[in-house]
Amino acid sequence: MNKGLLEGKTALIFGVANRRSLAWGIAQAWGAEGASLILGYQGERLRENVEELAASLPKSAHALCCDVADDGQIEKFFAAVSERSPSVDLVLHSIAFAPKEALEHEFSEVDRDDFRVTFDISVYSFLAIARRAKPLMSRGGLLLTLTYYGSEKVTPHYHIMGAAKAALEASVRYLAYEMGPLGIRVNALSPGPVNTLAARGISGFTQMLKHHQDKAPLRKPVDPAEVGATALFLATEGAGAITGQTLYVDCGYSILGA
Repeated sequence: MNKGLLEGKTALIFGVANRRSLAWGIAQAWGAEGASLILGYQGERLRENVEELAASLPKSAHALCCDVADDGQIEKFFAAVSERSPSVDLVLHSIAFAPKEALEHEFSEVDRDDFRVTFDISVYSFLAIARRAKPLMSRGGLLLTLTYYGSEKVTPHYHIMGAAKAALEASVRYLAYEMGPLGIRVNALSPGPVNTLAARGISGFTQMLKHHQDKAPLRKPVDPAEVGATALFLATEGAGAITGQTLYVDCGYSILGA
């Protein structure tokens, strides 16, 4: 039996909610190549579903509760990780949230509390996870997050999330600079619109999906398996010189002028 590309590596994955989650597509790709996975889920309402998904992976996987809005839970999560594995090689941050009102209002009408919550969950959580993962990544490795083209160009109804994703991409660059000497690479994947639980909370998402499919050079929607395959590439030695980058997995949509 051939040895998997990620055999002997431990991966932490934040953001699996169900089988449609992009985080789940990446978990499958990394798990199929031999990585040992630990899935962090938000709260009790997701526990049974995530545990069932973890059990379906080809190699042993654990599911641990971790609400990234709570520093105490993040500390507890990483303490549990330390007990299970002496080192961590791969970390996926696939977490974003904005209150419904913040997505429905005009951008200038977003109130202070909704702004704070959006940036706390969607951006600061990546820093909090990176800070606690760093001591465990003594062999170097990869910190990976997910973003969207609405960070660069105005996307109707995306509003506050566009600003948050722009801040997330800037965070990728600063973390890459900081952690490069430790052999830790930091990158973001930017898929086109995918029919996930989070995406369906955006008004007009169905129209956004159709527009993308009609206009993207490849004339097709993005398959979560394709996102997983790109994440697998970034986790391997072949991507050893790639850091601080946002890689588009969007069927070419981001090259268009309009």
